[in-house]
Amino acid sequence: MIDRIARFLPVARWLKGYNGGTFVSDSLAAVIVTLMLVPQALAYALLAGLPAEVGLYASMIPLVVYAIFGTSATLAVGPVAVASLMTASALGGIAEAGSPEYVGAALVLAALSGLILFAMGVLRLGFLANFLSHPVISGFVTASGILIAASQIGHILGIDGGGHNLLEMGQGLWQQLGAINPVTVMIGGGALLFLYVCRRFLKGGLMAVGLSERLADLATKAAPVSAVIVTTAAAWLWDLGATGVKLVGEVPSGLPSISLPSLDPVIWSTLLPAAVLISLVGFVESVSVAQTLAAKRRQRIDPNAELIALGLANVGAGVGGGSPVSGGFSRSVVNFEAGAQTPIAGALTALGIAIATLTLTGLLAFLPKATLAATIIIAVSTLIDFSAIRRTLNYSRADGAAMLATIILTLGHGVELGILVGVGMSLGLYLYRTSRPHSAVVGLIPGTEHFRNVSRHDVRTDDATIILRVDESLYFANARYLEDRVLELVSARPRLKNLVLACQAVNDIDASALESLEAIDSRLKEAGITLHLAEVKGPVMDRLRKTGFCHELRGQIFLSTFEAWTSLVKAPPVITGIPEEPARISRGR
Repeated sequence: MIDRIARFLPVARWLKGYNGGTFVSDSLAAVIVTLMLVPQALAYALLAGLPAEVGLYASMIPLVVYAIFGTSATLAVGPVAVASLMTASALGGIAEAGSPEYVGAALVLAALSGLILFAMGVLRLGFLANFLSHPVISGFVTASGILIAASQIGHILGIDGGGHNLLEMGQGLWQQLGAINPVTVMIGGGALLFLYVCRRFLKGGLMAVGLSERLADLATKAAPVSAVIVTTAAAWLWDLGATGVKLVGEVPSGLPSISLPSLDPVIWSTLLPAAVLISLVGFVESVSVAQTLAAKRRQRIDPNAELIALGLANVGAGVGGGSPVSGGFSRSVVNFEAGAQTPIAGALTALGIAIATLTLTGLLAFLPKATLAATIIIAVSTLIDFSAIRRTLNYSRADGAAMLATIILTLGHGVELGILVGVGMSLGLYLYRTSRPHSAVVGLIPGTEHFRNVSRHDVRTDDATIILRVDESLYFANARYLEDRVLELVSARPRLKNLVLACQAVNDIDASALESLEAIDSRLKEAGITLHLAEVKGPVMDRLRKTGFCHELRGQIFLSTFEAWTSLVKAPPVITGIPEEPARISRGR
């Protein structure tokens, strides 16, 4: 019964066998993540252009909802840097940042993103996220990290800055250089230096004095809490707000009220494209983190169930006063390292955030925004990976071009166009590559039953028989290319009697490709040549049997390429290939 319930409510699986020891582990992890999440929630609300309390609200209901429906034991859901940047970009043209209309649009964006994710989960459309290729996501995340860091420089300097792309941000900073606040620079620069030193050296120093690696790592990740406490106390003691230091200001005390977001169809339709992108990017990021952590404990997650869980979590944010949420990498790692055993740790974290919202808001009013900006800059520094550009370009120029295009357009124009163009280029490059599939005339390696490319190896061939290996599934985009390739081979070999298509790499043949095969068979018949197939996979063969192609085919369908060779090659074979270099299997097929 529990297993049946767990199909719809995964929390039932976690509660099975839940005991005091598990609760203690989850509670300890929740305390540590809460300490980390409070400053992050405030910082990401600032990044999204929202009031500070929205970040706290987005860290309550979504965590509880995910604890009920999520399949990852350690994924920590909440506001994250990339989603906050995309939220700010989506809402920038709708209302002024921080205004009631702006906050209302953020609730709509969260709810809409949640409904999209939920619908994808119900329809089992998790595979759609695969269209966001890794180079595009990597490029987008790197560019987003740069944009996020650049957007926080103004807070470090005590000026407004502004802008939706790198050029606009640079112009905004340049125009306001004369308004830099020295005290703010001291606070922001000091916090930035402190957090950098902690991230770079604190763990090693603590381990050197005898602290365990786990505790040293957790202490390092909790360093932002120290910066928040010290700078908040300094702002309160010396009334730094009077010197022009911008503070978080009054944060409403109390829990979020539950209410439906605006149902204005104009706002919903306007935010739909941004919601789709936020949903897909958030899902890819969340599932990647969840799968990585689950593998370390030999657990598994269900991507479609994760879609539903993340969708409901975002809907919870939309009705609970929050903003779009997803799984955060750094928080999830801390949750994992702190010993969280079940998603109940997330619900306990939400309880900790609720307690902080009820008791600490008076103190948070004195928190300098420069401290939060420093926290964001250090947090997103891990997102920026320039070495990935070099690695991708060295391996694949096409993927590298898509990655560079994503980075340049994201930095130069904005996040939406950057990722859309990146996805479009990835799909376009895929269609181009598969529309011109690699194929090779192969011959028999002497003394074996293996066949390899005649251009790479010394192999046996026959003037009357050609074996063409096709290294791609056949579909509408490459069907015509295959026809041209076959006719090219036939025209160059006047003694040809048999042509064998070796199909071991063909996983599918669609209707367009089937018509091309029929056309090839017909043209070869007219030329006195017989078409044969070899090594056709079972699922492909099942579909071909349902058509008239197998009956009209004059040639045979061989189980293996070697069987086709022994059956068709009658004359003594000749050896062709590269005479000056011996055959090497490692050089490729």
